[in-house]
Amino acid sequence: MTTEITRQTILIVEDEISLRNALRDKFTREGFLVFDAKDGEIGLAVAIREQPQLILLDLMMPKMDGMTMLHKLRSENEWGKSVPVILLTNLGADDKMIMKEIEEDTSAYYLVKSNWSMDQMVDKVKETIALSL
Repeated sequence: MTTEITRQTILIVEDEISLRNALRDKFTREGFLVFDAKDGEIGLAVAIREQPQLILLDLMMPKMDGMTMLHKLRSENEWGKSVPVILLTNLGADDKMIMKEIEEDTSAYYLVKSNWSMDQMVDKVKETIALSL
């Protein structure tokens, strides 16, 4: 009898190439199968096609921002209604309008990028995936 080990899958949607590459490399080293996209438009297509266990989603991006992608994912796709999403932002509490919209979507958690180390992000992703199983 063989035991198949299933790798955890994650989609990183981030327009800043250096951060996207750093996150992809870090999660790959941690054993994740990583998909990535440079904007919400591509991210939505990859999410629906690959159906990762979790999506790390930047808020401010060209073509389609993170909130638009999240709303489309949640409303237009059955799988997308329940996939865990962690929003990445540089916004702080002073950006009240956007933060209110994030907080109203209780199906997403958000991290302020500058407040979290790569190791802390990995831990949060692992914790979130474990809670969703």
